[in-house]
Amino acid sequence: MTREPDGLLELLPQWHRLRDAEAGEPLRALLAVIAEQVDLVRSGIEQTYDDWFIETCADWAVPYLGDLVGYRTPDGAARPSAALPVPRRDVADTVAARRRKGTLALLEELSLSVADWPARAVEFSRLLSAAQPVRLYGAGEEAADARRSARGRLADVRDGAALDLLGGPFDPSAHTVDVRRAGSARRRGGYTPAGLGLFVWRLKPYPVTRAPAYCVDRARNLYTFSLLGNDTPLVTRPEPEPSASHLATADHVPAYLRRRALADRLTDHYGPGKSFTIWRDGHEDPVPPADLVVADLSGWTYRPRRGQVAVDPVLGRIAFGARSAPRRGVWVTYHYAFADDTGGGEYPRERPAPRGAAVYRVGPGRPHERINDAYEQWRADGGAEAVIEITHSGTYQEQLDFDLRPGDRLELRAAEGTRPVVRLLDWYSNRPDALNIRGNPGDGPPPRMVLDGLLITGRGVNVTGSVGTVVIRHCTLVPGWSLEPRCEPHSPEEPSLVLDRTTACVQIERSILGTILVSGNETGTDPVHLHLTDSVLDATGHRREALSAPECRHAHAVLHAHRTTVIGEVHTHAVQIAQDSVFTGRMHVARRGIGCLRYCYVPPGSRTPRRHRCQPDDARAAVREDGAADPADLSGLQDAEAHRVRPLFTSERYGTPDYARPAEHCAPEITRGAEDGSELGAFHDLFQPQREDALRARLDEYVPAGTDAGIIHVT
Repeated sequence: MTREPDGLLELLPQWHRLRDAEAGEPLRALLAVIAEQVDLVRSGIEQTYDDWFIETCADWAVPYLGDLVGYRTPDGAARPSAALPVPRRDVADTVAARRRKGTLALLEELSLSVADWPARAVEFSRLLSAAQPVRLYGAGEEAADARRSARGRLADVRDGAALDLLGGPFDPSAHTVDVRRAGSARRRGGYTPAGLGLFVWRLKPYPVTRAPAYCVDRARNLYTFSLLGNDTPLVTRPEPEPSASHLATADHVPAYLRRRALADRLTDHYGPGKSFTIWRDGHEDPVPPADLVVADLSGWTYRPRRGQVAVDPVLGRIAFGARSAPRRGVWVTYHYAFADDTGGGEYPRERPAPRGAAVYRVGPGRPHERINDAYEQWRADGGAEAVIEITHSGTYQEQLDFDLRPGDRLELRAAEGTRPVVRLLDWYSNRPDALNIRGNPGDGPPPRMVLDGLLITGRGVNVTGSVGTVVIRHCTLVPGWSLEPRCEPHSPEEPSLVLDRTTACVQIERSILGTILVSGNETGTDPVHLHLTDSVLDATGHRREALSAPECRHAHAVLHAHRTTVIGEVHTHAVQIAQDSVFTGRMHVARRGIGCLRYCYVPPGSRTPRRHRCQPDDARAAVREDGAADPADLSGLQDAEAHRVRPLFTSERYGTPDYARPAEHCAPEITRGAEDGSELGAFHDLFQPQREDALRARLDEYVPAGTDAGIIHVT
């Protein structure tokens, strides 16, 4: 509500206001203070009225309104009220959902409202092979024949489209009876007369809009959708369902695009505003759908005809005819799958900007075409604070050297809805080609540098000199500098961040990066502080150094890690705090007397500060306290238990959709090992265990009695 400081003054007669103006307006100042309090009271009254309705109430009022309609938080779901509040949509739909108990469409809505997962509900009893009754449906009628052929028949090996869907959420084929339950915690089955499966997609679709494709070096007619040159599967851009009673199809969930399905329905997925689009040679109009052919481009053996464009949605590859290859480049729009808003992208993110900072925008149609042009303009203007904002999801191939003076505040960031890529090429043969941040000595506060929303490939970031703070927020410094086609790192031994004789305090938030190398004077300076939050530190191998000094010495740094996944070994001066984090390689800390580790996993043999509720220490202690084991076998049982609780990931390669996510068969000590019951590591704040517990409780509440309901993870 807009505050009116002169609202009370305007209610007075004119002659009072005239006399107040002659006296210097003391009455106006008094009434302005009173009006401010009146506005607060009025706002409180209006908010109290809004709190009567679930659509407009404050977050604290949601559980109270839910209690009025009998909404109950699922038992056993450790739901932290501050981090994961009661779902407003779930409370709002409580009464309506009770009227629709047992319907498949309701179960799909519950998955979206309770867990925020798109879902497809499948009644397995309709997919069981069964003996067909001869007299029940009649004979010689088209309706009866269609009903019989809809269930219980053998698979048609000529129906390639149906065979392509076997075992998935859209499988139309009949199955024999499975004795395992759909909700089994061990080996999930489901194809029983009482079985019901809720297939959920936990990975989110993220768009890349009008970005350049990557041209394979060996040929000018072969491209990949990913600018890093790696294979990336394309996903569907979900469409809203037409009605509340509609069951989800492949168009309404972020499913992976299949070759056969795309070939059958190309126009449903291709084009502006759809799942993917291809432009060539700078044309405004995309490649016509009639020129596209869906093919298997593994090995690049398929050769499209002249004028054709071959697309492989499974690998994310594009092939043009050898005689019709683009001469001025290829641009693409597509969607890829990932777990969370981490590492930069076109998702919304907070962009706090310093007040009074000059903003220099870079991109097509902007005052500056290059990042260096904006940086030089800032230097020419002589300001102390600046924001260089990149407004286009393009590629910027520049040699970036930022020389900062005392008092400077510089932020290099991506604009809202963009994902720019900074490619650091091999420009010089006699010096490194990293993105350099240098702090010059002098009087005044040390400079501050912020990188926000960038994808940096080709080289790393080098920080030297007297720098106060370096913030890396929502960025990806590609582990191994760049990727091979199968997402293998190109240079696995090379660091992504080098701190060379600097005083910088580094803050890394919701980012992905490779090895951090710290080099400096270990006797004459204090150690630098590294703060990692909700991030992945990936050395591309468990036995490679994720944090160290040259020659695998202890980094002169103090580590602060919160909700972080570290793939590799850590060699550091000290660890002040590590909480809800995973360290896959051994940790070697020089000063063990300071700091602590809380609710973390560190491999056996690590040298760390004191630990509290860490794995595998707790698992080994549980075996010892059980007392049932023979003392001679105690050591072996403890080793077996420590091996069981080790972290397992679906994928450990950056560029894959399931990167750094715990595997399905990972031990619950990892998937539920955080202080609040969530998973350890970078994706802690997704609260997936709590979501799944809440969804299971809702399934038990809304499915018919005797139904064997289970949650099946598609992604």
